[in-house]
Amino acid sequence: MAIPQSFIQELLNRVDVVDVVGRYVQLKKGGANFMGLCPFHGEKSPSFSVSPTKQFYHCFGCGANGNAIGFLMEHAGMNFVEAVKDLAQQVGLQVPEDDVSPQERERAAQQRQKQSTLNDVLEKAAHAYIKHLKGSPRAINYLKGRGLSGEIAKTFGLGYAPEGWRTLASVFPDYTDPLLVESGMVIAHEDEKGQDGEAKRYDRFRDRIMFPIRNVKGEFIGFGGRVLDKGEPKYLNSPETPVFSKGRELYGLFEARTAIRQHGYALVTEGYMDVVALAQMGFANAVATLGTACTPDHVHKLFRFTDAVVFSFDGDAAGRRAARKALDAALPLATDTRSVKFLFLPTEHDPDSYIREHGADAFAAFVKQAVPLSRFLVDAASADCDLSSAEGRARLASQARPLWSALPEGALKRQLLGELAQHIGIGTPDLQQLWQHAAPAQRAPRGERPPERNTAPAAAPSRHEPPSHHDGGQAPSYPADGGHWSPASDNRPSRNWSGGGKGNWRKGPPPPPRMLGRQMASKSRVDRAVGLLLANAGAWDKLSADDHALLAHLPAPHGPVFAWLEAQLHEHGAQPWAALREALRGQPFEGYVCAEVEQATIAADSEAELEELAGVMDLLRRDELMRLSQALSVQAATDPVARERLREINERIKALQPSHPV
Repeated sequence: MAIPQSFIQELLNRVDVVDVVGRYVQLKKGGANFMGLCPFHGEKSPSFSVSPTKQFYHCFGCGANGNAIGFLMEHAGMNFVEAVKDLAQQVGLQVPEDDVSPQERERAAQQRQKQSTLNDVLEKAAHAYIKHLKGSPRAINYLKGRGLSGEIAKTFGLGYAPEGWRTLASVFPDYTDPLLVESGMVIAHEDEKGQDGEAKRYDRFRDRIMFPIRNVKGEFIGFGGRVLDKGEPKYLNSPETPVFSKGRELYGLFEARTAIRQHGYALVTEGYMDVVALAQMGFANAVATLGTACTPDHVHKLFRFTDAVVFSFDGDAAGRRAARKALDAALPLATDTRSVKFLFLPTEHDPDSYIREHGADAFAAFVKQAVPLSRFLVDAASADCDLSSAEGRARLASQARPLWSALPEGALKRQLLGELAQHIGIGTPDLQQLWQHAAPAQRAPRGERPPERNTAPAAAPSRHEPPSHHDGGQAPSYPADGGHWSPASDNRPSRNWSGGGKGNWRKGPPPPPRMLGRQMASKSRVDRAVGLLLANAGAWDKLSADDHALLAHLPAPHGPVFAWLEAQLHEHGAQPWAALREALRGQPFEGYVCAEVEQATIAADSEAELEELAGVMDLLRRDELMRLSQALSVQAATDPVARERLREINERIKALQPSHPV
């Protein structure tokens, strides 16, 4: 789906970034801007600034910055199209879908309405369960016995489903509403009819502690229910519905988003209680799979928030099997800039029981000892192999090949080839040749997401410690459908946005508006004028026509930038930087402009920037007049007209003595 740039600009002109950010961050007025605690790194004093005039956010602590679209992508984990649609819905705009038939558009609208309605049903049920928990001493005592506080129960919205068969009938007056069945809250037995001829209905969840499941937007999509005493199944999950898929969703991800960025990694567990208990003990970066094996979709979703994932499993045979499935899911996404590790607790423990018995420090020590993906891959491939025999080493070669082949190309894959060759007992070139001439590698199971290529230039993570979220690098460009860049394609965006050419740009939506991190400001005063004028585009109209001509006729890259800015203002009027940023996509000077504007936005004070701009323009005018003076100095010796012109220019130079140091 390609979204026109004109629509993106219109959307950003209508959206207020203060409102968007304010949904997730508590903001307070501070001068011309709004301030709050940065959601991208841990801090105790506010350094996160949101500018209503520039429609831009900037953190002075970690350097995170961008517009409303970028905030939803970075903080809520949405892809580009999801973020645009979310904002468009807020302001009542319809995202253009020219390549979609009217029938498909109508079906999509109906689907969105259905999902919204199901979300409302589930949210209403969640609030009812919370009220039931407050009125159930037995359920409260159970949670207290598990070491949970009322505060952590509130954070995760824990509730209680009473023992009755039709408790929800008091919450939903129309108990026969098909939405109750479609949402998974009510079971209808079609083979058992009541006196009215309708299928018998009863609540799915009864006498259970309820764990509401929310998507990354905070919408209720399902539940997990745990028995208080003995009973089977111990955990009961919502069925698959139009809004809930166990293979794509992770419990606790909505609550863990900020903590994941603060800790620098995501901790993946197997149970609801693990997540809640770990959060209470200081590990709020934990999430859990929903009663199913880890899938490529799970891993892909986590990598939207962090470049480091630690899988935590029980040390028993079942835990090892689960770890192996997680390995299979992670391999296609394990680029050189990402870290994947595996944590195995003692056989008698899960994360919940271990941290309650041994404490947070002991658990943290275990996390530091987590096994890197490379080592676990070798261990998994070596299973049931007698490496003292040629047959055992040959079996290792056979078992290792599909695992190694699943890795994306890069340094890690090459290093592992050498390590595996050493274990197998043959040379690296021989092993590579052997695998190249073997049958094609096993295909990934049907339905799995193809490998993603990480195009963001970031430092390679440590093999011992999870890397931090921010690397000060540039963000990748995303395809319009929210998919992946093909590893085999040469039609990818360049890793370097700066430079003098467009590079290998693919048409589609722009990368997230987070730009170039903390770069040093350029030395040239013209560079500074670029940053200041695009950060405060309305100031262009305050300049004279001579100033416009002066700037537009400067050598590249400056002149083309100003000429482009003038054209934008003629066509669209004064626009905030957030809108101009979107119009820059694919321009040859895109990276250069972003770098200069970021330096201007660090100050986040429009008045100060405009004052500085006045000083910069004085200096530029003076430079231009001095150039003209030098050009006329020889001619003035013999030409009276040139001599008079030179005198006027020198007078103007004297009047433009720099009063604003730059």
